Amino acid sequence: MKINAYAAQEASKKLEPFSYELPELENEHVDIKVHYCGLCHSDLSMLDNEWGMTEFPFVPGHEVVGEITAVGSEVKSLKVGDKVGLGWYSESCMHCGQCMNGDHNLCKDAEGTIIGRHGGFADHVRCHWSWATPLPDDIDMAKAGPLFCGGITVFNPIILSGVKPTDKVGVIGIGGLGHLALKFLNHWGCEVVAFSSSPDKKEQILEMGAHKVINSREPDELKNIEGTLDFVLNTTNVSLDWNAFLGTLAPKGKLHTVGAVLEPMEIPAFSMISAEKSVGGSPLGSPALTRTMLEFCVRHGIYPIVEEFAMEDVNEAIQHLRDGKARYRIVLKA
Repeated sequence: MKINAYAAQEASKKLEPFSYELPELENEHVDIKVHYCGLCHSDLSMLDNEWGMTEFPFVPGHEVVGEITAVGSEVKSLKVGDKVGLGWYSESCMHCGQCMNGDHNLCKDAEGTIIGRHGGFADHVRCHWSWATPLPDDIDMAKAGPLFCGGITVFNPIILSGVKPTDKVGVIGIGGLGHLALKFLNHWGCEVVAFSSSPDKKEQILEMGAHKVINSREPDELKNIEGTLDFVLNTTNVSLDWNAFLGTLAPKGKLHTVGAVLEPMEIPAFSMISAEKSVGGSPLGSPALTRTMLEFCVRHGIYPIVEEFAMEDVNEAIQHLRDGKARYRIVLKA
């Protein structure tokens, strides 16, 4: 099967039209015709080979929504014509302890959609049936792509940390991930504090679901809410004054990071020990939790704020993201 895509031949280079052949469809795999694909900062990190694992030519794209066009002989749960989404993972082993326990996203042999294979900036993409998540009937496909990375990345910690509707919570960084976290936590029933370094975005952040906006660059503002939050979610990928954010936590509070901070995080032990606080992190979520998240989104009308570009304008979209102008997720229309 011939696939038409957009690929970079070297790190940080522009994407160019690129074609490749897929082998015969395996028994447990499906082919998806791409309708929309989100552009995530992780695509940019992979394009620039920041994480040292990119293989070239490189086809980005791991926030796919589209339509099943072919199914393997052993696929029972999907059929041609089904609308599905595909995120960061495209396959897992289906027999290890993590997979058997429903934690497919923790499988040590999980395959990344854009790691060692070609992603969704293409007319078709292939994956194992278990990671092709059926879309609810009423979902807006034009906005659904970013839910399969940005969305599930911030939804999973709410479940993992046992966040309750009565909790007071905080979100650090109100960008592509953070603005979705605000929406989820608001509809979860929480009192939501947004930590932002952009005071000019305050009114928009409040409209997204925050009840209060704190300037994260003002130590006095952080000190004013010391000891009040049950859960703080970090969505940024830069080093911060982690001890100051630990200070905003109430006893038994949790600081959870989904931002890929490359430098070691300086966490003073006594800041945790004295009040039984904890620090954690997580990758995306399982296929089952992704379905739950989609149902929650449709029920409450939760979608990312998106800017749409045509797939052929992919380099313009990438530059828009590089320039920090994305508000707040970019979606490419095939």
